[in-house]
Amino acid sequence: MVPANIFVMGLDDLNKETLERVPGADRYRFRPLLTIEELQFGDIDIAGLLAKAEKQLDDFDGPVDAIVGYWDFPVSSLVPILCEKYGLRSTSLESIIKCEHKYWSRLEQQKVISEIPGFGIVDLEGEAAVPEGLRYPLWLKPVKSFSSDLAFGVDDEKEFQEAVAEIRDGISRIGEPFETVLSHLHIPAEISEVGGQACLAEEALTGAQVAVEGYVYDGEVTVYGALDSLTYPDSACFLRHQYPSSLPDGVVQRLKDISVRVIQQIGLNSVTFSIEYFYNAETDEIGLLEINPRHSQSHAEMFEYVDGVSNHHCMLRLALGDAPHMPDEKGPYEVAAKWYYRRFEDGVARRVPDADEIKRIEAEIPGVTIDVVPEPGQRLSDMPGQDSYSFELAHLFIGAASEADLCAKYERCVEMMNFEIDGGTTEGDESR
Repeated sequence: MVPANIFVMGLDDLNKETLERVPGADRYRFRPLLTIEELQFGDIDIAGLLAKAEKQLDDFDGPVDAIVGYWDFPVSSLVPILCEKYGLRSTSLESIIKCEHKYWSRLEQQKVISEIPGFGIVDLEGEAAVPEGLRYPLWLKPVKSFSSDLAFGVDDEKEFQEAVAEIRDGISRIGEPFETVLSHLHIPAEISEVGGQACLAEEALTGAQVAVEGYVYDGEVTVYGALDSLTYPDSACFLRHQYPSSLPDGVVQRLKDISVRVIQQIGLNSVTFSIEYFYNAETDEIGLLEINPRHSQSHAEMFEYVDGVSNHHCMLRLALGDAPHMPDEKGPYEVAAKWYYRRFEDGVARRVPDADEIKRIEAEIPGVTIDVVPEPGQRLSDMPGQDSYSFELAHLFIGAASEADLCAKYERCVEMMNFEIDGGTTEGDESR
């Protein structure tokens, strides 16, 4: 059998290793399409990126069998545009944007579910005010952003105006290229009036954070996993994502039912997705936070540790027109997590653990993979994809026999990693 040529937008080393372990990987050839630097750093030139990608594909001496991507914007928008041009399988660009435009997504969601917070558009051009009917605490965010960039929790008028000022200053970096993508569509009047550089206000959801992952094949929605998302104490920043979820089966089933309804309403097809929720155990209420029209590459190792197959498997099967299937609990570990080792103050990474140090930790502690984020000499605030409140020093993917074992492995890793930020060595208590 001739291997299928699968072009992966922003293919990175860590995910390449994971892709090469999926079932049937010997039948695939993973080929990079554009680089992480081109896709994630600096200004985002949609037309330029499309031209570069098309030239690379046109110059390839062989068939192009699939184009996939597991990153947020602009990758999530470029994939369907390119797939349509080259006659490959993908969901429509419109269905992607119905998820990624946070205001449009809310309008679609409210047609089929009630589990959403109050929301409204904030006028960034005039005198900004809280939309009528909304009450503090609120979250303010651009209608398109990623990695919680320019997302601010606000509790009063002073914090509201400060957040609006920061959003005004920074919204164009993602907003302008997002409007370029919107120009590829015939969008409804209420979205055209808002555009791609608008600010959304939403009433804050409370409770435990949880995410579900799934896919749509031939119009049928399947949810294959639920994960808990735990934050640092007194912070909205993620500490870890943990699989499988510890929520009761009945709650997970309700999350699945809600997910099916909203995904069918939006019209996704031949694509993976993840949806973030809050569950308030005191009130038994569920609140939908946001829909991501792709699976999360951050979760790939977790599924592999617990189920024996990473979620990349679903993405690949769908791109080639085949029905995916995720096995249940066939991996070597009972529980797995992606940990975010963070610092909450800016600084320069004078020293980070090198490759030999990381290999030594991974060899000493089974079921551990570590990805160091900053480069030596890099200012933390210059790293792409950071949230509004913290800076990621490392991602730790850990599989374990229990939650207690999971936490113990993480603590050992933190003790063994040596970061020096602005001349001071980071200790566990400082960075967490």
